[in-house]
Amino acid sequence: MLGIAASWERERITERTAAGRVQARARGVKFGRKAALTPHQQSEALERLAAGDTQRTVAALFDVSQATISRLVGR
Repeated sequence: MLGIAASWERERITERTAAGRVQARARGVKFGRKAALTPHQQSEALERLAAGDTQRTVAALFDVSQATISRLVGR
């Protein structure tokens, strides 16, 4: 009997959580981790790469990993 009540409550929690996410998105809330670079930094990093700097050099300049710059290039 307790198992049935627990599974019913779990379903209700899932429904409320999903509804809360929808409401938050409607309000403009951003989910997930914040970006390591601001949009301005991203464009500057791409400009430096286009000018011939290496990903490793650009990463060191902005104090991020080379993988972060690599992901930026891949977008």
